[in-house]
Amino acid sequence: MANAIPQQQASLEPAAGWALALPLSAVLGVWWQLQASALQPLAVYALATALGLLVLGVRTKMVHGNTSPTKPMGFWVALALALVMWGVTGTRAVFQERERLDTAWEGRDVAVQARVLDLPVKNAQSVRLILALASVPDGVRLPSRVAVHWYVWGQQAWPDLRSGERWAMTLRLRRVHGASNPHGFDRELWWWQQGVGATGYVRNGPHDPSPVRLLAASPWSLDAARHAVVRAIDHQVGDARAAGVLRALVVGEQAAIEREDWAMFRTTGVAHLMSISGLHVTMFAWLATAFLRAAWRRLAWVWPSAVLAWPTPTVAAWGGVALATAYAAFSGWGVPAQRTVLMLAVVVALRSGSRRWPWPVVWAVAMWAVVCWDPWALLQAGFWLSFVAVAILIGSDAHPPKRARSESLGARFWAWWGRLWREQSLITLALVPMTLLWFGQVSWVSWLANLAAIPWVTLVVTPLAMMGVLVPPLWSVAAAAVGAMVGVLGVMAQWPWAFSTWAVPPWPLGVLAVLGGVVAVMPWPWVVRGLGLMAVVPAFWFSPIRPSVGEFELVALDVGQGSAVLVRTAHHTLLYDTGPSHGPDADAADSVVLPHVWTLGERLHTVVVSHADSDHAGGAASVTHAFAQARWLSSFDEQAERRCVAGQHWEWDGVRFEVVHPAPDDYGPNGQGRLSSNAMSCVVLVSNGQRRAWLGGDIDADRETHWALQHPHVRADVMLAPHHGSASSSSPVLLNTLQPRWVLVQAGYRNRFGHPAQVVVDRYAERGIDWVASPQCGAATWRSVQPNTVECHRITHRRYWHRP
Repeated sequence: MANAIPQQQASLEPAAGWALALPLSAVLGVWWQLQASALQPLAVYALATALGLLVLGVRTKMVHGNTSPTKPMGFWVALALALVMWGVTGTRAVFQERERLDTAWEGRDVAVQARVLDLPVKNAQSVRLILALASVPDGVRLPSRVAVHWYVWGQQAWPDLRSGERWAMTLRLRRVHGASNPHGFDRELWWWQQGVGATGYVRNGPHDPSPVRLLAASPWSLDAARHAVVRAIDHQVGDARAAGVLRALVVGEQAAIEREDWAMFRTTGVAHLMSISGLHVTMFAWLATAFLRAAWRRLAWVWPSAVLAWPTPTVAAWGGVALATAYAAFSGWGVPAQRTVLMLAVVVALRSGSRRWPWPVVWAVAMWAVVCWDPWALLQAGFWLSFVAVAILIGSDAHPPKRARSESLGARFWAWWGRLWREQSLITLALVPMTLLWFGQVSWVSWLANLAAIPWVTLVVTPLAMMGVLVPPLWSVAAAAVGAMVGVLGVMAQWPWAFSTWAVPPWPLGVLAVLGGVVAVMPWPWVVRGLGLMAVVPAFWFSPIRPSVGEFELVALDVGQGSAVLVRTAHHTLLYDTGPSHGPDADAADSVVLPHVWTLGERLHTVVVSHADSDHAGGAASVTHAFAQARWLSSFDEQAERRCVAGQHWEWDGVRFEVVHPAPDDYGPNGQGRLSSNAMSCVVLVSNGQRRAWLGGDIDADRETHWALQHPHVRADVMLAPHHGSASSSSPVLLNTLQPRWVLVQAGYRNRFGHPAQVVVDRYAERGIDWVASPQCGAATWRSVQPNTVECHRITHRRYWHRP
């Protein structure tokens, strides 16, 4: 009998090992499917799933009765499980692909009846709605869920829209399309995860039929309750800034938080606290579990049979999950909240059984369950940050010290504070490589900011905000708490060393650094932890390959209907145009240009803004704030030394930059342009003596022709299409003079101007000029060492959810 005990313990170890390997192999199967650039036929996925299930069935019978499978059997089981997950994920993707808008219905008006889902999001010019289409005309096939903007024109009143209402309206839809840039936000994936198959807008102009509300939301519905809470918060809290944070914490309305506050939260590393994330749902579940445990124990004095029938730990655990689910639903049932609820349910289920599974197994099974629910979560930073943080907290504290019940309240508080300090230190250190891999930046104040903000938000602000639903005056107290927190975080965000940016390393180096960060904080021998720290170093030493001396690289970023081009030499960087403005609160520089510059580990030396139109200068303020030390040139600056004038030139690393337009005479005595804004565009010629690039802004055909006739011997290998390929530019004389091999067209998808114009495209074709446009190419990269090639990010990094 004594010998049987060690044998049994030894037999459990391989069982736990396979219990860890199998869910991870399933996750690997999902990851494999997500790398596909195009979907396979449904029959292929069905066959793969059936084959995997067959192998699983056969191997399960073979190992029936054994404690653990043999290594060969285990390998085939893991492979079959990965194949099943690959097939199931592909099958789901095929059916979801069928929910996307058919190209035949793009840009056409369709009268529909639809129900408003979730809270409407109001911005400066419109209200964004998620609609569930309930009725469409016969013969029309539309997605079941769409995202549209309801624009407010002229003196129109803002619509009073509420979640749960049913409307009759006319929509103009298009297929989901987003910008495609290196390390950029994948909006198409985001909409895919939301189940949105088309985007568009409500037709509500003076000549369109007016939308009609058909059915109001039920006053007893969850939608009506959330809307009532939003209005009550706005009524109770006079400070819009604090009210936005409270709305985000109570009902999950992240759009209510102002842009400047989001920037401050990201800089200080506390952005995860300002939305309904896993931390909030987990904390709510913990509080609910503690409350139910205490209440159920008290029930023993009144109803002892109930406590005997349903043990206190079971009631408390599952009741906590149920209440956390209700909280997540009330807060909008966002994807992070869904993942957290599912993870909590899996953990409770495994912990409720008779077998005590090791924490890595519980962690891996929870990850598998979340990936089964939402396969595309594997591509989200929040997923990995959450699971890695949980692994660090559990793995680094597998044997927490036990405290005596006789400890004083003060001793317990300081013990809790010490534990929080330790956990936050470990997480901050371990997640530095991961934030570098995902975002290309590290917040050095995040440890201190989170040390203060986590208990303040989770134990003060959020409880007050939630209790305000029952006692509205508590929202005023919560708003004061938010104001105090924002004041402290604002001071931290202004520290010069608050955060730093680095080049995003390639994924092998990034994964190595992440694993090294985890190893470094585990309670293992210092030699092993030191090796973990060494594994982190290469990611921070990494520097993207730059052009060699005498060569240059040009990247036309995908910024929609606008222009932003990055030119890099061996040691210098120039930005030509700053992208379009998207309203008073957003611009392409903040969302596309600056993140791209930071992920390259770059700093801008010179910024040229061709002219004052908002599609070229819309991001100037954001770029100025980020790179105040850069030299600026434009055609509309009041300072003479900051104006672009023909004849200006400089040389970087063997590459010459020359301004060739406008001429000095094109400026008036006070510095204002004598020509139209487009005609005043700064034109820059970049040359290394053998290869040339021509950047022309929105220069018109008259100015093109005049310049080309004055410079008949100038040639260019690549040309930025003037005025986005408008019919009023790309004149035959200019094309005949420059004779470019490539033309890069920066234009928006299905833009209302029709860029590039067909007449211009025909001119390119007549002269054998190859051209690419950002809607189909994404960010276009041209290099002087490979002048005959343009690399399109949308093509090289295509996934099946991207529009072809």
